[in-house]
Amino acid sequence: MPTHTVGVFQDLAWAHRGIDALLRHEFEVESLSVIVKSTPEGEAMARATLGHPPDRLDVKKLGPIVAGGPLVVILQGSDNGLVTAGISDTFRRAGFQAHDGEIFETLVSRGGLLVGITSDRRAADALATLHAYGGGNAAIGAWSGRV
Repeated sequence: MPTHTVGVFQDLAWAHRGIDALLRHEFEVESLSVIVKSTPEGEAMARATLGHPPDRLDVKKLGPIVAGGPLVVILQGSDNGLVTAGISDTFRRAGFQAHDGEIFETLVSRGGLLVGITSDRRAADALATLHAYGGGNAAIGAWSGRV
């Protein structure tokens, strides 16, 4: 399982600064994931981050969101889990504990933008960047074999 580092920015302005910092620190766009409530501004931010239109999903406990990236693929799984079970019940798939998923779900429901970075060798760098630029509750999912 790849390593996922996740943080939630309180609003789009903070998220923009954090994502720019990740890109300046040479994280690949393909390693980034975003999950945000569906608004025109949130969709524009997700599109700009991902480089393509995000998926529109109606997620249990959150309602309409826009999302994309490798973390979203893991959460969604082959069973459409993100949509049917929500963030709190699928975050274990990315190596996090159930309570982490509940926190991330609550923060996104309050208007936060979740940013994930998939990188085994640079997980600590991603974590430090998220913390430095306002990524709240930033954490690294458990490495393979520890879940």
